[in-house]
Amino acid sequence: MTTVLSHIASTGSFKVPPLSVAVRTGNMVFVSGTPGYHKDGRIDSDFGAQFDRAIITLEEVLVLAGSSMRALVKVNVLLTRLQDVQEMNRRYTIAFGPAPYPARTTAVVLSLPDPRMLIEIECVAVAS
Repeated sequence: MTTVLSHIASTGSFKVPPLSVAVRTGNMVFVSGTPGYHKDGRIDSDFGAQFDRAIITLEEVLVLAGSSMRALVKVNVLLTRLQDVQEMNRRYTIAFGPAPYPARTTAVVLSLPDPRMLIEIECVAVAS
């Protein structure tokens, strides 16, 4: 039996690392870590703006892969500052709500690949 993989490429104009932004196999979609970059490569210094931009990108990728925010199974959120956890939770309830929410892991990490990055979100979703 052959497994069919559909690789989703970046829609932005800036160079991304060597990765697929998402991979779909069967009815499952695996989305790579999504930072708060704008499509032209800019990144805001404000945590809230980075979170919102990451969500916009995540939604776009999920649609390209045949899924949606309401079909999320698992979300991993990486933060670089403990002080942003409360604001992340506030924004998360808006972006991923209403309940029930997907399973989630949140971790505060020492750094992300770009020192300007305050957040990165990755997820697994079911596709239609």
